[in-house]
Amino acid sequence: MAISDLRREYEGQSLDEQDVARDPIEQFARWFEAAIQSSGFIEANAMTLATADASGRPDARTVLLKEFDERGFVFFTNYHSRKAQELAANPSVSLLFYWSGLNRQVRIDGSVEKISREETRAYFITRPRESQLAAWASPQSEVVANRAALEARYEEIAQRFANTPVIEPPDWWGGYRVVPEVIEFWQGRPARFHDRLRYTREADGSWLIERLAP
Repeated sequence: MAISDLRREYEGQSLDEQDVARDPIEQFARWFEAAIQSSGFIEANAMTLATADASGRPDARTVLLKEFDERGFVFFTNYHSRKAQELAANPSVSLLFYWSGLNRQVRIDGSVEKISREETRAYFITRPRESQLAAWASPQSEVVANRAALEARYEEIAQRFANTPVIEPPDWWGGYRVVPEVIEFWQGRPARFHDRLRYTREADGSWLIERLAP
């Protein structure tokens, strides 16, 4: 089958200005809960994080949303990783959530800021111990000799913390918050005549809602 023949009809609820929340965070919460409740979404919090380096070269990867509120959307990573280096050079980012079973996607444009160490610790100590050890053991994004070298490093770290009941996060690991400036909600509709509503943050902190052509 040719790639051009791969198509399906989108069926979904309408997305109407009169029905959505005035605040995009509240609207996101509604859709996020629907994605969690929908069968087939094991990781409804999976999102694509798009960054660009100092020269403007783009990069994208999937990360997991761990918190969100009126301040923004939080994910965690190694501060020495490639993504962290790009964020240090250029804090402008985009997030993309795609929930295929609901024919919905959410695009978020904004900038990142590091969260506090207190917030990072509060999350880190809730992680499974194996994930805590992995955060200490992995030199994320660096070239390594082989898998065996990584596993040896993990075992070394496991031995170091064998008698430590509460493992603290490494100094080089923590959270970022994406502070949104624009949030777009996309609802797939028949005949590719989709619904798109865009929220743009105004100078006074309110949100302007506009409909975009599909």
